[in-house]
Amino acid sequence: METEETTVAEPQGAAQPDGTAVAPEPEYKGFAAKLDKFFGVRKAGSTFRKEIIGGLVTFMAMVYILPVNAGMLSLTGVPYGAIYIATALSAIIGTVLMALLARLPMAQASGMGLNAFFTFTICFGFGLSYANALVLILLDGIVFILLTVTGLRKMLFNAIPKVVRVAIPAGIGLFIAFIGLQNVHLVVPDGETCVKLASFNLLPASMGGSATYGSIMPLIVTVLGIIAVAIMAKKGVKGAVLWAILGGAALYWIFMGIGYGYGDAACKDVIDTFTFSNPGTAFKDWGTESLGKVFTDGFNFDGYLATHNGGSLALVIISSAFAFCLVDMFDTMGTLYGACARGNMLEKDGGIPNINKAMICDAIATTAGAIAGTSTVTTFVESSSGIAAGARTGLASLMTAGCFFVAMFLSPIADMIPNCATAIALIYVGVLMMNCVREIEWTDAAEAVPAFLTIAMMPFTYNISYGIAFGIISWLIIKVFLLLLKGKKTEPETLDQPEEKINIVTIVIAVMFILMFFLTH
Repeated sequence: METEETTVAEPQGAAQPDGTAVAPEPEYKGFAAKLDKFFGVRKAGSTFRKEIIGGLVTFMAMVYILPVNAGMLSLTGVPYGAIYIATALSAIIGTVLMALLARLPMAQASGMGLNAFFTFTICFGFGLSYANALVLILLDGIVFILLTVTGLRKMLFNAIPKVVRVAIPAGIGLFIAFIGLQNVHLVVPDGETCVKLASFNLLPASMGGSATYGSIMPLIVTVLGIIAVAIMAKKGVKGAVLWAILGGAALYWIFMGIGYGYGDAACKDVIDTFTFSNPGTAFKDWGTESLGKVFTDGFNFDGYLATHNGGSLALVIISSAFAFCLVDMFDTMGTLYGACARGNMLEKDGGIPNINKAMICDAIATTAGAIAGTSTVTTFVESSSGIAAGARTGLASLMTAGCFFVAMFLSPIADMIPNCATAIALIYVGVLMMNCVREIEWTDAAEAVPAFLTIAMMPFTYNISYGIAFGIISWLIIKVFLLLLKGKKTEPETLDQPEEKINIVTIVIAVMFILMFFLTH
């Protein structure tokens, strides 16, 4: 039974997702007291209940990565089950590290975008094998570890211009909302405009209709869920995001059953094909086809050298490993900053708490992922959904890792949470993370342009680091020209001293991004 809460003084910086003050639970006893002391639950202004709910919400929002990553990497010829287990294990390792070492409510898994780069560019484009590509992931992890131990990663983050850092949460918010809209197919691909709204037209095909009960039902569940979570959050209902996910899942299966009864083809296909698979087969495939392949087969490049020379191989390895490192590094930095900003968890100077420990967790997880047999492991933007539900400490991450452990054996159970339910959390978190735009001086073009590019390029390119890249490069170019034009007859505003000085690290980062674009795209 949950302990009754009492009103006590709020620790510095503790707040609910909506910014209102919270009162932590009274002191715990026994093992609960040790957990509280280790994770700092009360100190963070949180409760065990909020941490558990937050961990569950994060898991539900990102569990899609297990089947999605397995499906994508299995295109290289490796069994689906092997990649599924590798993805789950690397997520468990990274998330447990984040819980116990960094003690932050962040979860890790194989990154979207990076897995596509692994499959379609490295394997299909360049012609490297699955095991060869894992070598690049291993190099990525090792470089991360070196950068973190030397403190260079924190230096790189601090070199990001202030306006770009302020814009990062909004860009991430739009990005994860876009992921949610796509996952539920509310926004669908279009040949002319790239994306468009899904059809709701139920008229017969002869009259231009293209939608069916089975196709629009999940869309309606998502829209109703977003409205419901907004109402519950406004009324102060605890765990509003989790209740919306669970309610959306229940409503989905109820509607699915109704559709099955009326003979809807889409509903019949979902229910008839839903089966419980044998996890033993997946573990067997993982042990023989993925585990340790980076060492046993990865350094054998004979297949590539049969049609290419050694110089070409060296260029592919250097440029690809560089791209993996740069994208993963700034994805993680951007996600950490955006999520912490959303939860009022940033330090007084605006820094990320335990950033070095968080970075080393990411680096070790990436290295472990390469050994397990999956693409780059990174901190997931979906962690923001758990923070929005109240998570503030590593205890939530421990809960998420536990869910991944269970999902490793019971994948059909995880599949019972449909995309239309998890999309509710992703879209709503996108709403919450937009509030930072108030801090941007939109009337100052020198600030507005880098901020806008940072925000817009994340969802439009499906990549957090690309948004940061365009923000930094544009900021640097604008500042350089303003300095060159200083003293000439211009508007008074442009003669002001730049708010931030250009430093060598910012220039180096911009050059690295430019090289990445020209060498890997």
